[in-house]
Amino acid sequence: MSHILPDQDLDLSFLYDIADGSNEFIIESIDMFLQHTPELLQMITIAIAEKEWTAAYQASHKLKPNLGFFGMPISQATIQEVELMAKAGAPDPELLISKFENVKSVVLNNITTLTRIKADLEMGG
Repeated sequence: MSHILPDQDLDLSFLYDIADGSNEFIIESIDMFLQHTPELLQMITIAIAEKEWTAAYQASHKLKPNLGFFGMPISQATIQEVELMAKAGAPDPELLISKFENVKSVVLNNITTLTRIKADLEMGG
């Protein structure tokens, strides 16, 4: 099974490398991502809707390493742009929203893929 899904900005090579053959580690790592990432996306969504730029900045900052760990460099770079724009008080809120919605869409697709990978591994796949 290929660990690289370039159409989804998802490359699990790093995760598989550090897991050193431990499916349990991969399952636990994916599980942590599945628990925390939707919460962070929701926090950012609410913060943007309420124009709470500090909260949007803080949640984006927390999300950024998760995306890097799971091989989503495009989304990680884009959420960093969102983070910096929010930190600056969102001088161009439409651009910030557009970038965030792009990241959110990709990450939600990846959550579906990661859920399937986790299920496969739990079944001994």
